[in-house]
Amino acid sequence: MALGRIPGLAVDRTGIAVLAVVGLLVAGALPGPVLRTAIDVPTLVILFGLMILSAQLVLAGFYDWCAASIAAAARSPTTLLALTVAVAGGLSALLANDIVVFAMTPLLCRGIVRRGLDPRPFLIGLAAASNAGSAATIVGNPQNILIGQAGDLDFWSFLLACGPPAVVALLICFLVTRWVWRDALAMPDRPATEDPPPLDRRQTLKGAAAALALVVAFAAGAPHALAALLVASLLMISRRYATRRMMAQVDWPLLVLFAALFLVNAAFGETGFAAGALDWLGREGWLPESLSVLAPLTLVASNTIGNVPAVIMLLSLWQSPPEGALYGLALLSTLAGNLLLIGSVANVIVAERAAALGVRLGFLDHARCGVPIALLSMGVAMLWLWAGGWMPF
Repeated sequence: MALGRIPGLAVDRTGIAVLAVVGLLVAGALPGPVLRTAIDVPTLVILFGLMILSAQLVLAGFYDWCAASIAAAARSPTTLLALTVAVAGGLSALLANDIVVFAMTPLLCRGIVRRGLDPRPFLIGLAAASNAGSAATIVGNPQNILIGQAGDLDFWSFLLACGPPAVVALLICFLVTRWVWRDALAMPDRPATEDPPPLDRRQTLKGAAAALALVVAFAAGAPHALAALLVASLLMISRRYATRRMMAQVDWPLLVLFAALFLVNAAFGETGFAAGALDWLGREGWLPESLSVLAPLTLVASNTIGNVPAVIMLLSLWQSPPEGALYGLALLSTLAGNLLLIGSVANVIVAERAAALGVRLGFLDHARCGVPIALLSMGVAMLWLWAGGWMPF
């Protein structure tokens, strides 16, 4: 899981998790009662609903229009970087950040190259801002959704705890990237000669209205899974886009990965080792209920096995975490994903999509910005959580 693949084979994280479940089933480690209760269906439903909402905007051309408009803006390279960070961060706070970067990377990359600029600082800004922006809300990324469901967290309380440091993290993303890549951003560029692709305004407004309705439902305390499923169902009632086209935009491997990880962790819980480990950690004072424990734990875990698997594993061990610790887990695990290129799925998506266009975003290229961005933004988040009384040091 840490490598993201089986060496010598084309089996990725989802395949690894599925193989693990098959092995557990064959070994009899997943009895019927565990199978029936292990998978957190509401979390998967919320993710599915958000993916359908993003599919509406993808098919309407909204993401392509945003990326091309940024690249074509008659501004300085520094202003283009600021626009990239602001748009990516804002969209990722309300929609699945992985889908945002998947859709925006190719057109943004091509537009920046046409202007004669080095696309790497803009790609780093896109990835880092999508992670930072997604930390702000309970629906910004998969791990936040999972944590929100596990703790039955309120939308506004989550935004108050995580929103301000996420905004500061976006500013850090811009400032660090601008400083590290100052020579590349100082190069003269050519004005854009192509207009942004056409935007289906009616369908975009429909998607925007659905996003607003979902936020209102969450803020009003409606059941998150039911609200997400209702919005997705209404969007699929369309004369313009066939259901098959919308379903094709859903990240099915991610949903399968989640379901498999739920089952693996349920089997792990059946061994009794989890309860024993939790008791030992409590006696030794190592429960992640303080920032001094949680911050390094999330930094290491997010950049080895990944923040989503790490959160699922931690929650399987940690049965009754305080509400403030859940805010800390959501915020710090997300911001820690900016440290290395392998720290988050969004980073990997940006690198892979850019590589398909002949632009190589290397490990060291990313780390030059990613390490200071992650450490500075996590430091700000820790101070905020401590000052607000959510978590002790």
